[in-house]
Amino acid sequence: MSLESIRYERGRLEILDQLLLPLQTRYVKVQGVEDGWKVINKMQVRGAPAIAIVGCLSLAIELLKEDCSDKKVMRQEIEGKLNYLVSARPTAVNIKLAADDLINLANSLSADENVTANDFKERFIKSIENMLIKDIEDNKAIGKFGCEAILSRLEGDSHVRVLTHCNTGSLATAGYGTALGVIRSLHAAKRLEHVYCTETRPYNQGARLTAYELVHEKIPSTLIVDSMVSALMHARNITAVVVGADRVAANGDTANKIGTYQIAIVAKHHNVPFYVAAPLTSIDMALKSGERVKIEERPDREMTHIGEHRIAAPGINCWNPSFDVTPASLITGIITEKGVFTPDKLYEEVPK
Repeated sequence: MSLESIRYERGRLEILDQLLLPLQTRYVKVQGVEDGWKVINKMQVRGAPAIAIVGCLSLAIELLKEDCSDKKVMRQEIEGKLNYLVSARPTAVNIKLAADDLINLANSLSADENVTANDFKERFIKSIENMLIKDIEDNKAIGKFGCEAILSRLEGDSHVRVLTHCNTGSLATAGYGTALGVIRSLHAAKRLEHVYCTETRPYNQGARLTAYELVHEKIPSTLIVDSMVSALMHARNITAVVVGADRVAANGDTANKIGTYQIAIVAKHHNVPFYVAAPLTSIDMALKSGERVKIEERPDREMTHIGEHRIAAPGINCWNPSFDVTPASLITGIITEKGVFTPDKLYEEVPK
């Protein structure tokens, strides 16, 4: 059974505090938009799909508490609060696209004279709640298509060794996962020999979270430090790399956790297929290339400390971008819930 990062029933939202994993398992209540912004910004919840879902659900929780009798006022508040939530983690596109869709829905409901204020509120909240269901369905489709794509390159019934970076599983989504969903599908098909996960410095999402999920589900796995990737590919005959994405540009350039770019370069050198697994909500067709992605920079402390223990020399300057951009030329395929697309065909073939 996969881990549950988001617990929701109407009127109640809790998220698994990922800052405490793997040593503690504690859920945090999210009682409105301000709480939603904080848990996203502090990275208590993380992963582009999960950020979008938790942000929008925090708005649903707030709306349920309010007496919304004026549609125009409700529409204005919704737009302002959604834009505020987007500011919590600006690189991840999913929450921006979800916010745009919900603002359009709010505008439509507000303008429709046949829709009462109560109808507006109910339909709007229901649309947000459906995001949870759809995300799990999409992740399972991504897992299926990714599994098929990787196995299609092999001869016979050989087993695969996969490398992944950061965390893209149940802890980063509503459930099942994107890149880790592909790995789950390979494991379920009994074709996975082994998965290697990077520690993913400086925040250690691989060591803390991906490793936690892999052990929890008894998937054969090994943790490596980020600087071991070249040696691993030279020594262990890796079949494929599968990573997630925070934003994919129309030309296939992909922003993902820092360290992804260098793994893609190493994979290219060793002729290892490099896949990006992401829902269509991570693809920003309005963005022509990755050069225009706004890269979030995180606090120095994430590099200089582990917990309360300082590991870096006092006084040293730090540069801590949270993401990098992998050029489309290094990507074999982008795995979505609608199939696998080569970067050069993404704009033409992905359903709009």
